[in-house]
Amino acid sequence: MFTPEIDHILKIVAITFLFSVCIMPLMKKIAHHIGAIDIPRNTEHNRHIHKKPIPKLGGLGIFLAFLFGYMLFGQHSIKMNAILIGSFVIILTGLLDDINDLRASQKLLGQLVAAAIVVFYGKIVITDISAFGMVFDFGILSEIITIIFIVACINIINFTDGLDGLSGGVTSIFYITTGIICFYQGRIGTLEFTLTFIMLGATLGFLVHNFYPAKIFAGDCSQFMGFMIAIISLLGFKGTALTSLFVPILILGLPILDTLFAIIRRTLRGQPIFAADKEHFHHQLLGMNFSQRTTVLIIYGINILFALTSIFYVLKDPKAATIVYIILLIIFIWFVCYTSIITDKRPPKLRELKEKIKAKN
Repeated sequence: MFTPEIDHILKIVAITFLFSVCIMPLMKKIAHHIGAIDIPRNTEHNRHIHKKPIPKLGGLGIFLAFLFGYMLFGQHSIKMNAILIGSFVIILTGLLDDINDLRASQKLLGQLVAAAIVVFYGKIVITDISAFGMVFDFGILSEIITIIFIVACINIINFTDGLDGLSGGVTSIFYITTGIICFYQGRIGTLEFTLTFIMLGATLGFLVHNFYPAKIFAGDCSQFMGFMIAIISLLGFKGTALTSLFVPILILGLPILDTLFAIIRRTLRGQPIFAADKEHFHHQLLGMNFSQRTTVLIIYGINILFALTSIFYVLKDPKAATIVYIILLIIFIWFVCYTSIITDKRPPKLRELKEKIKAKN
């Protein structure tokens, strides 16, 4: 019925999806046994939305589904060894944090170690970047910039993980987009192709249990999803599947902008960059009285627009796609000006009243 290539894709996705779906109930039991439970807190700056304790080992389940898919469909190589070792470091860091909260510096150390393994052992390195006709050669800074890129991707997805189904859906859109580009460029069987569809199946299986109302969270093991996005982006760039490293950045346009504004917002307020708050893009939508489900679907829709534009950029017309990117950016900037993503837009009297209430408590 389908071509052999499409049959192979469906086989990878279906098998890893089923494994992921089936292993999540076990992850729930393990999470309860070891105390990896997300207990909602009602402090002012806490970003918890849920009302009851939820197990947190969904990210570990995705990782196990990824390992299962790799054993069936992957190929041995030095690069893959580095990816596997780096993945173990990331999962171990996330697992320790899910059981007993780690300091931000400890988590960052784990991320840096995982990234360094990929760069120096796997030799997966960014040497230059091209965007809109311009090329930048990194020279001796290539390894450092690659490590920064990997760590940034890890934290972008980790910051995005704020609503039921949000991080899983955003990453799934990325994998689908990358897979489509690989397929139409004839890169069937490459490492980035195989990893993309293994991760797609594993993440969709998690999403079955994580979409609203969630029965399990990814927890801090969600770092693994960001880690694999970085790896696939780097492999796709080196193999020309993504033409430019700028393309995966544009696919993740909304989460990247949201993370950037979170950093600016917290810096202006004198807060640590990794401090939690309730001013993210999804919190702004919830503040407009959208439900959790509707908010997540709106964000899916925006990410799909970025993804379709990225496909058009790579496969069709870069100039036309650039115009669409600019329009999307202008719309988002307007939204930033309209909401409190960076600064508090509430009337001064309302802010003063909140401060007085806070002082009394």
